[in-house]
Amino acid sequence: MVKIAVIGTGYVGLVSGACLADFGNRVVCADIDAKKISQLKKGIIPIYEPGLEDVVSNNVKAERLIFTDDLRAAIGESEVVFIAVGTPPRPDGSAELSQVEAVARQIGRVIADYKVVVTKSTVPVGTARKVRSWLTEELVARGVPDISFDVVSNPEFLREGSAVFDFMHPDRIVIGAETQRARDIMKAVYRALYLTETPYIETGLETAEMIKYAANSFLALKITFINEIANLCERVGADVQDVAKAMRRDKRIGPKFLHPGPGYGGSCFPKDTKALAWLARQAGSPLTLVEATIAANERQRELMLAKIEKGLAGEGGLAQKTLALLGLTFKPNTDDLRDSPALDIAQGLLARGAILRLYDPIALQTAKASFNATAERVYLARDEYDAITGAHALIIATEWNQFRNLDLTRIKGLLRAPYFFDLRNIYQRQAVEEKGLRYFGVGK
Repeated sequence: MVKIAVIGTGYVGLVSGACLADFGNRVVCADIDAKKISQLKKGIIPIYEPGLEDVVSNNVKAERLIFTDDLRAAIGESEVVFIAVGTPPRPDGSAELSQVEAVARQIGRVIADYKVVVTKSTVPVGTARKVRSWLTEELVARGVPDISFDVVSNPEFLREGSAVFDFMHPDRIVIGAETQRARDIMKAVYRALYLTETPYIETGLETAEMIKYAANSFLALKITFINEIANLCERVGADVQDVAKAMRRDKRIGPKFLHPGPGYGGSCFPKDTKALAWLARQAGSPLTLVEATIAANERQRELMLAKIEKGLAGEGGLAQKTLALLGLTFKPNTDDLRDSPALDIAQGLLARGAILRLYDPIALQTAKASFNATAERVYLARDEYDAITGAHALIIATEWNQFRNLDLTRIKGLLRAPYFFDLRNIYQRQAVEEKGLRYFGVGK
């Protein structure tokens, strides 16, 4: 058992802390937000993540997981301190590190003996060195420069909607460290994974930081590539789903992230691609592929709006047309609306004069604030069929499971006009058109 403090109870911090406790460690999750800590102590989880509530509850009952707003005590009582605070993007794409610096300096003001300080937040290459510098400055200011510590980079690779599974069954554990002592302690933190023979990537600080950005940017590029192939398929009469199926069979390419749609979103890919592109420009080695990925992803949302507008041209365009839009989160099984393509498409439709009937299984009320300026043209539906009632068109923007097997006959009867826009390709054209609906997919 390792005594661990996780500073920050956002998405990464809470999932990491709960799962590390489930590995048998004693974990203190600390946050300066006293209200959030109070809710967590009552068992109220601030994010929607399948399985997380049970993991938190079980480990709180087992007294392996506790929550506190006393950062000094959490740091002082722990052997390993994870920094898991936000690193939001600046306007130029670079990562804002003020929260990381604040935590690093707090650690420097508190520690009295050896600690392993771990950056879990996604941070630019060179941040671990800055953490070391900030911490050292505080120790010098206290007059105790000889207190030893190690800084480790241990990036997370969690997919929202399956983060608990991903943490428990990782493809690899990346440990960027400079001493064997720190590596051994980190391996003790993850000792529960020995039975599954999880591979460890032991490397340096900068390399570990680069691995995270390189992995996310490559996945973003892969999504964008299949989207661009889909757009071309529409022009030349090919079917992108068959193209993708064949590509996935190629072991050199792999089976995942080849599903065309309105583009990637969420808290990671948009932020990380922009941060890496910024870092590369600063280093004098521009990543033109990543920059093109960012531009193409933004363009993809506009292309989806154009598809809907063109499809409804026979009805006189979008102005004053009632549209049912299903799904607002950037992907299913999460309540995350950050940089969601679905939300952008909804805003774009409103800007073109449409009236929206919206439904999302989890994030509907959270999204409400995004539509304050156009509230008179936005209806928040009770369910998917309530949203569809009286609409000129149905638009599936997020592929929640409950949208995958809709009653097409019922939909035909509820719609005012027979337009079916499947922006996630979860239906077959023939099945939809057999019910008298006009089907519009992506890349086919």
